[in-house]
Formats: sequence, C-alpha cells, structure tokens
Amino acid sequence: MTAPAAAVITLKRATLKYGTRTLWQDLNLEVRPGEFLAVLGANGSGKTSFLKILLGLSPLSSGQLTVDGAPARRGNRAIGYVPQQKNFAADTALRARDLVGLGIDGDKWGFRIRSGAYRKRVDELLEMVGATSYGRIPVGMLSGGEQQRLRIAQAMAANPKVLLCDEPLLSLDMHHQKAVSALVGEQAKVNGTAVVFVTHEINPILEHVDRVLYLAGGRFTLGTPEEVMRSDVLSKLYGTRVEVLNIDGRLVVVGRPDSMVDGHDHPEAGHTGHSHTAAGLPGHDREAAAIAGGAHGQGVL
Repeated sequence: MTAPAAAVITLKRATLKYGTRTLWQDLNLEVRPGEFLAVLGANGSGKTSFLKILLGLSPLSSGQLTVDGAPARRGNRAIGYVPQQKNFAADTALRARDLVGLGIDGDKWGFRIRSGAYRKRVDELLEMVGATSYGRIPVGMLSGGEQQRLRIAQAMAANPKVLLCDEPLLSLDMHHQKAVSALVGEQAKVNGTAVVFVTHEINPILEHVDRVLYLAGGRFTLGTPEEVMRSDVLSKLYGTRVEVLNIDGRLVVVGRPDSMVDGHDHPEAGHTGHSHTAAGLPGHDREAAAIAGGAHGQGVL
C-alpha cells in the first residue's frame, strides 16, 4: 500500500488574534498534494486572513506553520495566488499573454529579452486555461471570466505546489463561476497541486472539494462537505439554529448570523459582491505576480 504524500501545508495549534478578538485558535491542519480545501465562513471570520498567513504576509499569534516543509515566507515560489476578480480598465495597454508572462519573469527588473522558452511557456499556459484565442487581445477588452482564466494561468506559471484562491468567483456570472472552478479543480487533480479556495458560496466548487474548513465566531469545523455542510454541525458552530437545505443539488445556508467585517474579509453568501475597476494594472494583479515570485515589472513581446 502506497504511503500518502507528505503534506505541503501544515498548521499545528495555529491561532490568529487581532487585539482581544480571536478569529480562530488551535487549528491543526494538513493539506496534501492534489487536495482541494474550501474555506468558508461569514464576514470577518478570518478567511482572507488565513490566506495572508499562508503567504507569509501576516504572522500567526501562536502555533506553527510550514509551507512546502519550510516556514511561510513572502515570495514563495511554491505558492501560486489567484486574487479576487476585479476588472481591468478598458484602455489597459497590456495583452493577455503579457499578464500571464508576469508569472514567469515578473520578478525581474528592467528590459528583458524574451526567449523562445518563455514564449513557449506562455503558449502552454494559455492553452491550459483555454485562452489561446485571445492571447494577443488587450486585457481590458476581455470579460471578467476571461480575465480570471488568465490569472489562474499566471498563478500556475511556476508550477506551484500550492494554489491559493481568494474569492476568485466574486462578481462572475454562474457560467464563468463553473468554468473557473473547473479549471482550478483540474489543477488539483491533474497536476497534484494543493488548492486552498476561499469562497462565500460552495455550490460552484462543490464537485471539486475534498474538505471544507468552516470559520465562524472564533471557532472552526473541518471535514468533508458531507460532514460539515449540515444543519446540526453549523448550528453548533454558530451557537444558534442554522438550516442547511439541499435544493435541486444546491446547498443553501439559512439563518446564519453574519459577523462584523474585520477589514480582511469580503461579502459572504446572502450578500452581493461588488466588482472594482482600477486604472492601469490593478494593485491586486501586481501583488499576485509578486507573491508568485514575479512582481511589478511588465514587458511586451
């Protein structure tokens, strides 16, 4: 019998506090290659903060964390990062393939001569996410779903062992939610990438999810979707009656209280997310390139 692969993310008795407020504590978690972990919870429960911890952007209050066998650190090439969907300005002078290329050499400053190997890798990434047909189109002319495909390609450029997704379906219609979810799920299963997927709604990703980490009120529960997404489990977690309904295969959580927003998380189920437009290359895309080992420079073939 083959032994399970070593975990690429390990948390031991991990606790995160802001002042006197505890977002979660004594979290023990291992995420293995190819596993798809969904992170759910109400506003302010610490979902995005959880990603910042993994990215090395914020420290734990106590406990231990390793990513790919080493302490979490900024710019870890073992991590790919997909940010929330935010549209580019219509006049952004950046082609689709150039955005993807930032995941390859975005950490290099100054003028760069793009090699044949670079162009081949960009072509491979575009094909991987089904974006070949619009690789030379300015990103501002693409739909939100098309832009998000490019961000997934950018995040996968360095063949990361871990793919972190921060509400990547926000503001997308149902069709694009399903398409983007399928792309991420495929990376987990085909490439053995460990996926940590923060979302406000589990339905678009449900068929891809192996386990759910549900955060609420300074506590958490962890298990398969069948174990976690139950009325008795969520009622106990929230300390009040919560109903989980299955309506034509879609899970609906009813009666869940929403926490106050802590400045780190975003609208949850039952609320409407808002899209944001920024001039030029949005800051979250520059950050995504930097996190993946790329950074702020841009280049055009």
